[in-house]
Amino acid sequence: MIGALKALFETDSRREDSEAQRQRRIRLAAAALLIETARADFTQDAQEEQALEQLLSRALQLDTEEVHELVAAAQARVDESTSLYEFTRVINDHYSAQQKLQLIDAMWSVAYADGDLDKYEEHLIRQVAELTYVPHADYIRSKLAAAP
Repeated sequence: MIGALKALFETDSRREDSEAQRQRRIRLAAAALLIETARADFTQDAQEEQALEQLLSRALQLDTEEVHELVAAAQARVDESTSLYEFTRVINDHYSAQQKLQLIDAMWSVAYADGDLDKYEEHLIRQVAELTYVPHADYIRSKLAAAP
């Protein structure tokens, strides 16, 4: 009897931990793709970094300290990654079509934050759109809507 109760509480605790871990993985993947966008043109631009932090704060409802922690963790993951797949797989597993389009919108916002769209930024966003199965028409609409 006691063993059964113990198992019940352990299972609930594990579920809560796994839900928190799942949310963290999703946030890290989205932040990593935004960081990849900011880095795609090989320049660290303060305007792009500020846009990235504002987007994360607004979209994920995080305070400034949490955003900085998320960005630092995501930058470390980006530095270690060898492809976009590890991030886009998480997005595909957990995002709806609308959420994927919102991510593409956010990537365009970061790319245009410095007033200049680099060909590498555009290529990266196109790759992510394809890997997350965002229809090309939506990709184009998103690009045109974000353009200054």
